[in-house]
Amino acid sequence: MNATETLLTDLVHDAAIPLTGAAQDYQPLLDLIGDARFVLIGEASHGTHEFYRERAQITKRLIQEKGFSIVAVEADWPDAYRINRFVRGQGTDSDAVDALAGFRRFPAWMWRNADVLDFVGWLRAHNDSLAPGHAQAGFYGLDLYSMHASIEAVLEYLDKVDPEGARRARHRYSCFENFGEDPQEYGYSAGLGLSDTCEREVIEQLIDLERRAAEYARRDGRIASDDFFYAEQNARLVRNAEEYYRAMFRGRISSWNLRDRHMGETLDALVDYFELREPGAKFVVWAHNSHLGDARATQMGRQGELNLGQLVRERYGKESRLIGFSTYTGTVTAASNWGGAAERKRVRPALPQSYEGLFHEAGIPRFLLKLTDASRLAQILAEPMLERAIGVIYLPENELASHYFYASLPRQFDAILHFDQTRAVEPLERTSEWNIGEPAETFPSGI
Repeated sequence: MNATETLLTDLVHDAAIPLTGAAQDYQPLLDLIGDARFVLIGEASHGTHEFYRERAQITKRLIQEKGFSIVAVEADWPDAYRINRFVRGQGTDSDAVDALAGFRRFPAWMWRNADVLDFVGWLRAHNDSLAPGHAQAGFYGLDLYSMHASIEAVLEYLDKVDPEGARRARHRYSCFENFGEDPQEYGYSAGLGLSDTCEREVIEQLIDLERRAAEYARRDGRIASDDFFYAEQNARLVRNAEEYYRAMFRGRISSWNLRDRHMGETLDALVDYFELREPGAKFVVWAHNSHLGDARATQMGRQGELNLGQLVRERYGKESRLIGFSTYTGTVTAASNWGGAAERKRVRPALPQSYEGLFHEAGIPRFLLKLTDASRLAQILAEPMLERAIGVIYLPENELASHYFYASLPRQFDAILHFDQTRAVEPLERTSEWNIGEPAETFPSGI
């Protein structure tokens, strides 16, 4: 280690706020959040127990101590709304595990895991403990993969309130019938001009629903209003998903931007909706670091990508706080290919020239690092370094190319939470691959 690296390591060590597991560990973070209305909490993988657990702990404190009432997550709108109904004491699910049953598509472990189960149970208990009239905490999804489930939700709503409107919607959505339940098949065919698109039909359906908003929403008071909002968001999701699946075959940047713009639109719709019911409502957002760290501070941003964190900062400015996570090594729940089984994989020690490698050298197992000040550390860390991102797929044998990118951490986040050694999140349904786990790199000679 040269003198510059030693200096940087010492600066990180001195600025780091150790996390010991004490009840007040996150008080410095809550002080940093202050009066912000939007707190975006990321994760460096979609399968790390500590990220899920600690994010939930922070969110509980935000709800209890700072009056946050909306949790919006990187999940499909219909599946998350089922949880929302459960935690508010609505719907037909009798317990938290039933409320999570909607998460069936890959990667189910992202939300059907032990940590989310605990948090959903806590949300229900919290809401049940509130005095009548007190704002309950809700749970909403921001993503757009649920095109067919959202179509069914729109039709189910219209069947109840407007049978003739349901007939029109079925006619429009029948445009997708030739492609089965796989929206990527539609995207491939329509995106390459091999078939007509359904763009006009999904736009017409959303407009038709919005034109009748006043008529539908006033029928039975608050519950009718909630039901219309749910249906409207599903119709908007179908419109955006139709465009997204066509864009998938035009390139990564185009489809990525459409997806994050949709998440931004959904968050804005939640803000507008609750502004009429809970003026000044506060929002916690859960998603991957790559969605919540400001894209303008990354090499992807320089290539033309935007993300939700950037959109929130641009719209809400100082009312927002962006918080990231990182890890050095451990295990993670991930697949080897899209649609593959959940595996418990080893996370390779981070590269020495990365932020994660630097944080490991600081020698503190778990810590919080504030990045908002003008300290010498923040200035030095602003120089781009490698940063690791593990999604639902982890390819350790190709890690540098698949999972590292350059970023300026203090421009990307307001704070980072580093956990040097982490373990895989526990799926509610464990596969044989997960139970066995990955052999050590010395296998078989290391037995």
